[in-house]
Amino acid sequence: MNLPNRLTVLRIILSFVFMFLLFYPGLTAKVLAFIAFCLACLTDFFDGYIARKYNLITDFGKLLDPIADKILVLSAFLAFVEMGIIPAWMVAVVILRELLITGVRILAATKGKIVAASMAGKHKTVSQMISIFVIVAVIVIKEAGVSVFTFWNPRMQWWAQISIDVLMYITVGLTVISGVSYVVKNNSVFWNAKAD
Repeated sequence: MNLPNRLTVLRIILSFVFMFLLFYPGLTAKVLAFIAFCLACLTDFFDGYIARKYNLITDFGKLLDPIADKILVLSAFLAFVEMGIIPAWMVAVVILRELLITGVRILAATKGKIVAASMAGKHKTVSQMISIFVIVAVIVIKEAGVSVFTFWNPRMQWWAQISIDVLMYITVGLTVISGVSYVVKNNSVFWNAKAD
């Protein structure tokens, strides 16, 4: 297994570490969760960068990289639903998109074709990562403001929630757009399946 693929596997491991720390009580755990998420995002950047620069792109990496992204993003969003930060329907849209694209990839694989992540998909992933980054940062600030420094108040809570809602609407919109463009771009997979 080459270095980019190892970084991708590390991102999956960090996703579970992130989830554990996010639900663990206390400010220290929330800060560590934030750090774990940031490290996971760095692996997402460096695995692709190293693979392209040193020509280490593999079919295994093409398949594993988007799966690692899904694990990180969906685990975070599901955690936010459990914490009452974002509505479940938004995560349902994200999950539906991911299931649809996974279906396309599986169908393509049966035809011997590897479907790599598209640029629209990468933009979608970046928007999701930014949303998660902001939400976790808010969680950390709120935890500090409630349990340590006692500066958190209802007005801050209102503005934080508004900011999160706006970010999530943008993210869901980009998720839908990338899903539609992905299906359109790979429509030959469906036509070939019908022909068979």
